[in-house]
Amino acid sequence: MLLVQPPLAKHAAWTVQHAAVLTRLVGDGDDDWQLTADISHDSFGSFCLFPSTDVDEDLAYAFIKLWQFNRIKACGENMSATLKSYQITRFRLPLTRTIGDSQVRHDTIFITALELYTQEGEVGLGLLNSYFFPPQPELVRIFEAEYWDALKDQPIYPLLHRLTRPRGGNNRVLLFEEAVNQALWDLYGKDVKLPLYRLLGGTTNRVKAYASGLDFHLTSAQVHDFYVDAVIRGYTAFKVKVGHPDLAWDVNRLREVVAVVGPEATLMIDANEAWSPKEAVRALHAYRDAGINVYWIEDPCLRSDFDGLARISAEVPFTFVNTGEYLDLRGKRQLLERNAVDVLNVHGRVSEVMHAAWLAAEHGIPLSLGNTTCEIGVHLAAALPEVEWLENSLIGWDALVADPIKFERGYAIAPDVPGHGLRLSEEARAEFTFAG
Repeated sequence: MLLVQPPLAKHAAWTVQHAAVLTRLVGDGDDDWQLTADISHDSFGSFCLFPSTDVDEDLAYAFIKLWQFNRIKACGENMSATLKSYQITRFRLPLTRTIGDSQVRHDTIFITALELYTQEGEVGLGLLNSYFFPPQPELVRIFEAEYWDALKDQPIYPLLHRLTRPRGGNNRVLLFEEAVNQALWDLYGKDVKLPLYRLLGGTTNRVKAYASGLDFHLTSAQVHDFYVDAVIRGYTAFKVKVGHPDLAWDVNRLREVVAVVGPEATLMIDANEAWSPKEAVRALHAYRDAGINVYWIEDPCLRSDFDGLARISAEVPFTFVNTGEYLDLRGKRQLLERNAVDVLNVHGRVSEVMHAAWLAAEHGIPLSLGNTTCEIGVHLAAALPEVEWLENSLIGWDALVADPIKFERGYAIAPDVPGHGLRLSEEARAEFTFAG
């Protein structure tokens, strides 16, 4: 039976409608389900919901699922969705343009999709991208050997919150780690009927986005066309690749972009570790002397040169230092503690990004969300109040999903559907699958 007991008269606005919603979601059993006037936990782990006319059905459902999860812990009941099977698909995607930076150049990208299935047939999707993956049979062998035994027949909630102690040969990056984490969070959102950005604590599904050219190897005409298209799409912020051995080449490239986007646009640059700290300081002053205002410089020198990054930040006060994407949590902590970063760049595993965000918040440092496959990172960007920008490189991997992330007038829009909202397009599965 469902007992609704507002402890104060002022909460009498709790309506029959809300009680009906929660009755339907909770069900009618032998236990008394109490919904009291505050969010708290008793010693038994039961969940209490603040009764209010503002409670919507999706949020009520999420609260009840959390209540159920605490009951699972207390009573040993298995009420969480359980993993039963998986599917791995390897894609080869021709890019819409040559992409690259001062270090690399590519015309094709490979994407590996991991789909985890629950006993009810719900699907959680995780995505990886690289410029090469082993053939699909080898991907399946790796997943079976390193992951599936620990995932099969397991409920999703404990898997998301489980801590490990990496030591020795286990202290390494596992190939499917990011995809597994994404797929589990996708299933979590679907299980509690909430979009991922809301499940992570977000209150808005919009975040500012910038157009990233990945344009180091493009001709001047190609650069012109890319940024004209970005302006037409509504972007007001743009990122350009720099780090050419000839500083004059960089200056000319930036002038070409500014001529298209206008001097009032927000201009970021990315050197991909091309410089020493002294070269970075010299280049940034040269850009300023040429009348080019740079909002941030991304990865100006080696990722682990914390003293060098701190020096650049101190000696170039007119430009923010953005770095951190190549570092693990320990490295990001060192960046923050040594004042070697002005904007912390994150992407990857949902859980790890949340941890990095907590670290940055302790230091009052804003975040940026770098490239994520099919822009799946929009949920993290929307959920975290410290995120100021989301990167969009417009490279065409939207073709892989049925409902791509939308961008409107310079903003990315997180889907308002349970989970992260991405699912593979069956047409793309037929056209781009490349088992290798």
